[in-house]
Amino acid sequence: MFASLLARCAVATTLLLATPTVLCAATRPASERPAAHPSFTVKVVGKGRPVLLIPGLTCPGAVWDETVARYQSQYQCHVVSLAGFGGLPAQQPLPAHLLQDTRDQLLAYVKAQRLNQPVVIGHSLGGFLALWMSATDPTALGPLEIVDSLPFLSAIQNPATTVESARPVAEQMRQQMSKGRMPMDAERRMVASMVTDTARITQVSRWGLASDPATVAQAMYDMYTTDLRTDIARIKQPVIVLGTWAAYQQFGATKESTRAVFTQQYAQLPQARIELSEAGRHFVMYDDPTWFFSQTDAFLKQQPLARK
Repeated sequence: MFASLLARCAVATTLLLATPTVLCAATRPASERPAAHPSFTVKVVGKGRPVLLIPGLTCPGAVWDETVARYQSQYQCHVVSLAGFGGLPAQQPLPAHLLQDTRDQLLAYVKAQRLNQPVVIGHSLGGFLALWMSATDPTALGPLEIVDSLPFLSAIQNPATTVESARPVAEQMRQQMSKGRMPMDAERRMVASMVTDTARITQVSRWGLASDPATVAQAMYDMYTTDLRTDIARIKQPVIVLGTWAAYQQFGATKESTRAVFTQQYAQLPQARIELSEAGRHFVMYDDPTWFFSQTDAFLKQQPLARK
């Protein structure tokens, strides 16, 4: 589960996912241009009910390529790539409240595009943003699929952790991570705790090394110092949480202990259905695609709208 992020931070690295194809600025509507939302770019593929796909730390939208290929004939996929991740240019200057700004710009994008309560699928950092968006504006979004993400990363090991108690460690981590990138061999060793396939390890490692260290560090700091465990009570949409645990058996994790962490973190969101992959690591869409797509297929077919 999210323990992989803790491992990455412990070695002062960069975290998660992919790099997307983006629309040419000259052909992109004004509401989709970087000037309109400097935190991200968007690629729109397919037709049908809108689905917003948000990648995780260090990953551009290409992490969702297989997901888009599966659903583009039935859904209009709005594939987000966050600035500074996976080779995309970083924002200059870097905002002091990076993730909050990103949250607000994503909500503005949904409104500007007149998306009618889109489904949102977010992995890791993307899942955190999806929760924050929905808690901030409960009527803007439709159903949420949260892929291996938690409302408060700092409280994985100790539920009593607060934002203030987490802040010193988060600041130390931010300073260390801002210093620069890891060597490729070290990056690969870290990513191997999150992905099984060798080719995927290389792919995710390259995205991490292509990411802007200051952006990654600020994003991690924001996650470590933002507690959504109470805020998610405002979410009225159906929510499915797809978690992982198998990679951490060697450290004593069990399916039951992992489920307990997720259950505690999502206690204020009683409608959330928590499902755990038996085999997948943090990039469960890569490691356990049959399970991931069976869960996503069933969830998308429900297509309920949020309660007003």
